[in-house]
Amino acid sequence: MTFLEKLLTYRDKENDLFWEGTFLDYLGLVRENPHIAGTAHELVFRMIESAGVNELGDGRREYKFFSGTLFGLEDSIQLLVEEYFRPAAQRLDVRKRLLLLMGPVSGGKSTLVTLMKHGLESFTRTPEGAQYAIKGCPMQEEPLHLIPRELREEFRREYGVQIAGDLCPVCRMNLEHEYGGRIEEMPVVRVLFSESDRTGIGTFAPSDPKSQDIADLTGSIDFSTITQYGSESDPRAYRFDGELNKANRGLMEFQEILKCDEKFLWNLLSLTQEGNFKAGRFALISADELIIAHTNETEYRAFISNKKNEALHSRMIVMRIPYNLKAGQEERIYRKLVDASGLNNQVHLAPNALWTASVFTVLSRLKEPKKPGIDLLKKMYLYDGVQVDGVKGADVEELHREHSDEGMSGVDPRYVINRISSALIKGNKTCINALDVLRSLKEGLDQHASISKEERERLMNLITLARKEYDHKAKTEVQRAFVYSFEESARTILNNYLDNVEAYCSGYRMKDPITSEESDPDEKLMRSIEEQIGITENQKRAFREEILIKISSYARRGRQFEYTSHEALKDAIEKKLFADLKDVIKITTSSLNPDETQVKRMNEVSRQLIEHNGYCATCANELMKYVGGLLNR
Repeated sequence: MTFLEKLLTYRDKENDLFWEGTFLDYLGLVRENPHIAGTAHELVFRMIESAGVNELGDGRREYKFFSGTLFGLEDSIQLLVEEYFRPAAQRLDVRKRLLLLMGPVSGGKSTLVTLMKHGLESFTRTPEGAQYAIKGCPMQEEPLHLIPRELREEFRREYGVQIAGDLCPVCRMNLEHEYGGRIEEMPVVRVLFSESDRTGIGTFAPSDPKSQDIADLTGSIDFSTITQYGSESDPRAYRFDGELNKANRGLMEFQEILKCDEKFLWNLLSLTQEGNFKAGRFALISADELIIAHTNETEYRAFISNKKNEALHSRMIVMRIPYNLKAGQEERIYRKLVDASGLNNQVHLAPNALWTASVFTVLSRLKEPKKPGIDLLKKMYLYDGVQVDGVKGADVEELHREHSDEGMSGVDPRYVINRISSALIKGNKTCINALDVLRSLKEGLDQHASISKEERERLMNLITLARKEYDHKAKTEVQRAFVYSFEESARTILNNYLDNVEAYCSGYRMKDPITSEESDPDEKLMRSIEEQIGITENQKRAFREEILIKISSYARRGRQFEYTSHEALKDAIEKKLFADLKDVIKITTSSLNPDETQVKRMNEVSRQLIEHNGYCATCANELMKYVGGLLNR
C-alpha cells in the first residue's frame, strides 16, 4: 500500500466515525451501551483501564496506558489511578475535586497531562469510547439533559443511567424555538474529542494578569450581534467559546495554575463542587469535565499558606509527582529524548553513556539513608531492583519510608539532556562515551550560577561517584569480552564448585570419574571462589548450605540452577574468572607496541564489544585503552 493509499484509507475511517440521528435513536444506543452516557471521569478511567494492567505483585500495578512514555513513576501513577480516577468514575465525592499534580520542574507532570489528552482523542474514536452530543451545541452537550428533571428518576430505574446537569442556553433556545419542545426530534451527532478543534479538551495557560480576560475561560458577549438580537442575555449574542465551555464532557488542563490571577480560580469553586459555572447574564451553566492542573512545590506551599485560598484548597486533590528514582528508568527517559532529537542518527552514543548520566542524576535526588551499612550507591541499586548482599525486602520498604520528600529535589532531566545534547554536538565527534557526558555535566555546573557553593560541591562529588561506577562497569565489560566463552567457563567453574560443596556439606569424599580414586572436597578451589566476595572461614559453611537450599528450591519448581541464579555466587564466579585473566588483560590493553598475538586478541575483543555490546569501532578502541589505564594504576 502506497502512502497516498494509506492517507485515503485513513480519511475513509474518519468518515466512517460519523453518526447522526434523533434523540430517540440516541436512547436506543444508551439502552444497548449505558457507558456512552457516563461522566467525564468515567470516560477517562475507562480509557486508562482499556489499555491493560500489569500485576507486579505485592498489590502493585502498572497501568499500560502510561508505559512507554512515563518511566519510573509506576507507584505515583498507581496512587493517582486508584485514589482519584477509579473512585471519581464511580461518582464518589472525589470527582468534585480539582486534581492538582504537584512536583519538581521537569518531573513529568505536563507529559502525563499531554498523554491523557492524546489518549482521549484516540479513545473517542473507538467503539468503547464513543461520545455523542446535541448537534450544534457549542459545549457538546450530553443529549440526556433534554429529559425533564421530573422524569429522570424513572429514566434511571429503566435505563440504569443517572443524569446530572441541565441544558446550556443555546440548546434550551433551540429546543423551544426550532423544535417546539419536541425533544424526540432534537438531532444528535457523534463527537470526536480534539484539542486542535477545541472539542472536549481545553487548555488554559496564565499570561499577563492585566491583559488576560475571564472570557478566556467562560466565553464573552458578541457585541456585533447586540443590535440584531437586542439583549446581552440572548444566547445568540454570546460566544460560548471559553476553555470551560469547550472542555465540557472531557478534560480541562490548567497549566501552572497557581500563577493564575485569583479571579480565574474562583470560577473553579462552583465548577468542581456543583458542576456548573457562571457566564455572562445567564443562569449557572452545567459542565462535566475533569479539571487537572499542575504546579511546583514552592508555589504550592505559598498557596496553602494564604488563608484566602482555603475554600479552593479544600476542593483540591493533591497528587505528588516526584522525580524518578530508578537509574534504569532514568536511562530510558534520556534514550527517548535523544532518539526524538535525531542526533542519535548522526553521532554514536556509546553503551553506558546514558546509564552513567542516570547514576549521577538519581544520586542527586536521593536522601542520605539512615540505616547503617547502606550508602547512597547501595540505595540507588536497591531502588532499581538490584539485590544487595545483606539487605532484605523489608529494609527497602523502610528506606522508602525514611524521607517523605525524597524525589522532590535534585537534578532535573532537562539539565541532563541539555548537557548530553551539548556533548553530542561538540567537537564534531562521531562517537561520545560516558566520560564525554560526565565532562559535559561538570562543565554545566561550572556555568550554573543559580546553585550554591555547597550544592555545587555535593554534585561534583556525585559526578566522581558516578565515574567510579562507570569504571567498574567498563572493566567488567572488557574482562567479559576477553573471556570468549564466558558462559561455558562460568558453568564449568559452577559445576566444579557445586560438586565439592555437595560433598563437603554431606560429609562424603569425591570420586574421580576416570580413576575412581576418592579424595576430600577441594577446599582450595571452594575458598578461591568464596574469598572473591569476602566469605570468611567462619561463614563458609553457612554460605555453602545456603547454595544447596537454593538448588533444592529450584529443583522443586522444575527450574535449572545456573551460575546467575544466586547473585552472590554469580559475583564470586565472575570475579574468579576475571582474577585469572587480569594480567593477560592488563598487558594486552596497555601495550604500546602489541605483538601479533596481542593484536589478534584485541581485534577479537573489539569484535565481541561491537557485535554483542553495542559499541562502534571508535568507542570499543577507546574503552580498551581506558580500561588498560585503569588496570595499570
